[in-house]
Formats: sequence, C-alpha cells, structure tokens
Amino acid sequence: MSTGDFVAVGEGLANLAAAHGVAIEYWDQARSHVGVSATTVEAVLAALGVDLTGDDAIERGLEDARLSNWRRMLPPVFIGRQGEQRRLWVHVTHGQSVRVHVDLENGERVVLEQLDWYVEPIALGDRFVGEASFAVPPDLPIGWHSATASTVDEVATMPLVMTPERLDAVALTGERQWGFMTQLYATRSRSSWGLGDLADCEALAAWSGNELGAGFLLINPLHAASPRPPMTPSPYLPVTRRFTNPIYLHVENVGEFEELAPPVRERLVQLAQTMQRRNGTDEYLDRDAVWAAKRVALESIFSLGLSCERSAEFAEYRAFEGQGLRDFATWCAISDTLGSEADNWPSGFERPGTEEVAEFCAAHAELIDFHCWLQWQMDQQLARTQLAAKAAGMAIGLLQDLAVGVHPEGADAWSMQEVLVRGVSVGAPPDMYNQVGQDWSQPPWHPAALAEATFVPYRDMLRTVLRHAGGLRIDHVLGLFRLWLVPAGMPANAGTFVKLDHDAMLGILCLEAQRAGALVVGEDLGTVEGWVQEVLADRGIVGTSILWFEADSPGNAKPPSEWRHEVLASVSVHDLPPTAGFLRDEHVRIRADLGLLTRPVEDERAASARERESWAKLLIDDGFMPPDVDLTTDAGMEGFVIALHRAVAASPARLIGVALPDVFGDRRAQNQPGTDQEYPNWRVPMTDSAGAVVVLEDLFAKPELMVRLVGAVRREQRNSERLGLML
Repeated sequence: MSTGDFVAVGEGLANLAAAHGVAIEYWDQARSHVGVSATTVEAVLAALGVDLTGDDAIERGLEDARLSNWRRMLPPVFIGRQGEQRRLWVHVTHGQSVRVHVDLENGERVVLEQLDWYVEPIALGDRFVGEASFAVPPDLPIGWHSATASTVDEVATMPLVMTPERLDAVALTGERQWGFMTQLYATRSRSSWGLGDLADCEALAAWSGNELGAGFLLINPLHAASPRPPMTPSPYLPVTRRFTNPIYLHVENVGEFEELAPPVRERLVQLAQTMQRRNGTDEYLDRDAVWAAKRVALESIFSLGLSCERSAEFAEYRAFEGQGLRDFATWCAISDTLGSEADNWPSGFERPGTEEVAEFCAAHAELIDFHCWLQWQMDQQLARTQLAAKAAGMAIGLLQDLAVGVHPEGADAWSMQEVLVRGVSVGAPPDMYNQVGQDWSQPPWHPAALAEATFVPYRDMLRTVLRHAGGLRIDHVLGLFRLWLVPAGMPANAGTFVKLDHDAMLGILCLEAQRAGALVVGEDLGTVEGWVQEVLADRGIVGTSILWFEADSPGNAKPPSEWRHEVLASVSVHDLPPTAGFLRDEHVRIRADLGLLTRPVEDERAASARERESWAKLLIDDGFMPPDVDLTTDAGMEGFVIALHRAVAASPARLIGVALPDVFGDRRAQNQPGTDQEYPNWRVPMTDSAGAVVVLEDLFAKPELMVRLVGAVRREQRNSERLGLML
C-alpha cells in the first residue's frame, strides 16, 4: 500500500473517524497545521475493526457507534477519581427501576444514589431503552471494586476502579533530588560479564547515594528480549513490557550459586573471566555472546533444584504473577524450541490456550519452569537493588523506565492479541528527532478492546514493573493520550493520531503507583499539546525538561528560572548524543550521514551554532560560565558542559538528572531515532573524551571532570533551594 496523492477526508468519513478517536488533522511540533489523507484514515479505521465495505459502510459504522453503549446495561469498566463525583449510566428497559451497589475490596458494600438526570430513551429492536444515572461518590477508597446493577429481570456487574485524585510528588521525594541517568547495559564494572548488570546497578546506586547524596538512579527499560539470538539491542523494543531481561542478572548473586559443586563453579568462574575481558575493549556490546555465556551458567544453577524454603518462595512468586508469567514463559519455551520466527511455527501455536500449546507445555514443563525461575531471580535482584539504594539514603532509589510498546512478534503480541491492533504500528510524526517521521514497528493498544478487557493487561504490567521501583519514567507519555499509528506499507509521515482513554490510563497508573509508593515521570516531549502537560500536572505526574528544548518561539535559550517546577530536568536525553558530542554537532553529523535531514546540512550546522551561541550568552550573562571562555578548545568545551549542568541545577525542577556519560566526557550517541541497523543503536560502550572505555571503578575513583560537574550541580541545587525558601 502507498499513500499516493493526498485525498481529503469527506464529512461522513470525518464523523466516523471522530467516533473512533481517529484524527483527520493535527498540529506538528512547529505548531503548523497538518491534514491527514483519507487513505490513511480508512486504513487505520480498518485496522481498528471498522467495516468499510459497501456503499453504506459509513452510515452503518456511525449507527453502530451510536448504539454501542445502548446495547449494554453497564459499561465494561468504570473509572472514578477521588475528590470528584462522577456519573455512572445504566441502560434498562424504559420505565423499569434499577438498583446499583458497589462491593469494595475490603468487603464492605456501598449503595449508590440515583441522580435526577434525564436522558431521552431510544428504540432498540423491539423495546425502548432508558438511561438511569447514579452518583459515584468522591470519597470511595481507592482500589479495584465491583459494581452491580439489578432490575427485576436483569443483573450486570463490572469493575469499578477508584483512582487517587493525584500523586503527591513532595511526599514521595521530599526535597529536590538529583541523580544519575544511565544505560545500564553500557554501565560496566570489572566484574561484569561484558554487559552492565543489576550488581553494577546496585553498586552505582549505593555509591552515588552514600558518597554524593544522589536521590535516584534512572536506568533504561529492563524489559525482556527474545531468549534466542539475535537479541534485539533496543531496550525500547522488547518482547514484553511486563517481564524483564535475565541478561541483567549477576550470576554470582543468584542464591544457589555457592551450592554448585566446586568443579562446576570453577568452570563458571573461568567463563566469567573470559566474558570480563570484554569490559576493557571498545568493541560494540554483544548481547548474544553475553546471553549465551550467562545462559550456560544459569542453566547449571537451575539444575541444582531448590530447598523447601526456596521452593515455597518461588511458588509464591509464580502465584503473584499468575497466568501472565506462565504465558510469557511458554512463549519463551516455544521460541527456544521452534525458533523466534512465529511464521515458522506449526499450526495451533498462533496463540496461547490451544490444544497444541497445551501439549507443548506438558512436554516442556521443565523449560517453562526455567523461564519462570529466571524472572524470579530478576525479581529478587531488583528487590536487592532497590533496598541497597534506599539504604544508601536515596529518597527515590531506582527510577525504572517504561517503553512505549512491544515487538510485533514478541510475547505480548502473542499472548495479548485481543487488546493489540494489527495492520498498523506505533511511531512518531516528523519532529526535531527525525524530520521524516518514525515507525517503531510496535502494535498499539486497541482502545476499545482494552476497555472491554477492563484495562487488566495494562494494570498487571504496571504492577510488575512498579514492584521494586521508587519511581517510573513513562517514555513518550503522550502514548497514554494518543498514539501515532502508521498503516502497514505507508511511510512514517503518513500516519495519524488515535485517541486512548487518557483518564483511565492515567488514573490506573496513579492508582498502581500510589500503592507501590512510586513517583511517576512522564516524558512529555515532541508533538505534545499544551493541555496534555496540564492534565499530567493535575494528576501529580512529573514532566520532563531537556535543556536543548527549553527555548522561546524564535529559538532563544529560555532562562532556567522560567522552567517548570514539577519536572525531571537534564541537559540531554538518550535520543541525543552526550553533551560533549552534542556541542560538537555529533547529532547533525549522524543524521546527515544517514540521510535523515530534510534541509541542507549547512543549514543544520548553522542552526546548531545559533543554539550554542544562544546558550553561551545566557550562561555568561547569568554567571554560569566566565566571559573569557574559549569554546574552540577542549578545556573550554568542558567548561561549557559544566556550565550547562549548573544551569539545569539552578532551575526550579524537582528532579535533576545527570547523564552518566557526561561525567566522563563521552561523545558518542547511544541511539539515533528512526534507525535500526544504519547506526549501532544501544550497542555503544561508555568511553571518556579520548574514546577510551571506562568502567564503574573509574567513576568510583572520582575523576576530575566528575568531581567538578557533580560538585557544580550539587552547589547550584543547594543555592536554588535556599533561594526558593527566601522567596
């Protein structure tokens, strides 16, 4: 399929699109109006299950949309919010009396009061259907409750989810906090098996908390990848977002490691030493090699079995994660046995629950147990990491990251087909990251199907990710409001936005975060309308400020004093080169080399120079950088990096992030958005300004740049806090 010539959207199609939350126009990042082609709108509607065949398709579709709620007694799920009375509709035969009660999680029952709220009845088949209204009180306790409506001849039940009014960031963070931000796989120590792991995460959290007073450590998503090679490098394209990648396990910290027979343990020690030699090379990170070695070790440990006490702990974990864990482990076992290409699997393996899959499970029970065991080990090491972070005085501790979506052939796509859309993929419209748009190949949530599933797949994912986190960063938080969907076969810039029920998505997120005692940070960058940031702030979700994006409409640097307060602020982000590289136009070079620019490279370099000059002027005027600095020298550029971090720390931002590569002077980007194999995304080891590989022990030795940069951040943070108290 191709977009062909632009086809305008007619009135009927526009109305049908609106009924399903499909946009026919939008405003891009530059606030320019963009119309969407009818070709795109029709393709997206078809993917959502709207039948567009026949001359009367639009008329039929509009009628189905109009009657969909009238055909049911209760909605599939009701989302309440504390501090706000909301109306619950109930559809019954016109004139019948109806009662509604709510059974709370704690076993208590609350009878709802009917409202004097008239809605005109409609004819539906051979009966008239009326709409009764009930008040859901604002003081119901938070939780997943059950509401029941009953008449003389009809009863219906649905989940009633009461969500908190807002998260209290102050209660969760206390004073303003700063912390490192790092890609864990690239954050290696001398004891790593060629890739950073949870022991490295624990060591960095404990050291930065104890020695530097850090309040959090933000890491990349730990979501699972395929257990078979090749393992997708991107942590933002996982096979599931609910479960984790056991490549991050520190083998020696697995509980039963010390129980290995001496000859076996010695072989694993030798294997570890072989892998540890990789930590000193500047070669690209090799996940397949690391996982192959770790799997040998982990299989050896698993074969030992468990004590009675440990077996009970394992059983408790499996019960907590339930069918979701079993489905994921089953998918892993099938991939192990039949290969990761689902198109090559025999008939009957298309989805869980078939007779063929049941027979496979019976024949491969031990392999499924192994994959469940790996997740249990990850759960235990994550718990240990968070405990160490809190023990080091961190107010938040581990700040985990949630990706936008999942791999189209992964475990979630296999086990959750009912709530994901096929025929389209998630991406982003053209913006400053990628001027031709992005297609991330991920199947999106189906808004209507997710509601029919009462949002349980979403809730269960959040519960697992939040279990051992002090906070959660939501990558592309706009995805809780609307998603940019690209029809199969079309270019990334030919997509459109589709709305989600953001009230439900945010409410459930806040509910699960509050129960976990976790802060939520939303990455609200890119093509984001202003009201979205207002809604996020109203729910207590911390936003994101990146220094390079803090500019006024002409492009001049915005003084840090004018930045938002409830944000995580930093100089850079993982989709840009480290600061030392950005200042040297590394982002321009990469996009030019890969053909990702829509204007001449000379214009891009000139725009980048103007941006640097604008920031240099502000930094000098505000006293963050001396006026005689020579930005043509490495020393001058290093001073520029420190001054930029001083500016961020002087802002009113609640959270201040320092990218770990910046404290070494690293220059290479971890990721170039919109590329796959064109750039070594997510495989670049951390290096210093000279390109030499660095490990955590180099950080713990307190190199001069780290001391100067972190010291400057902490001083500006304290000065800003004192100024805030004076004001």
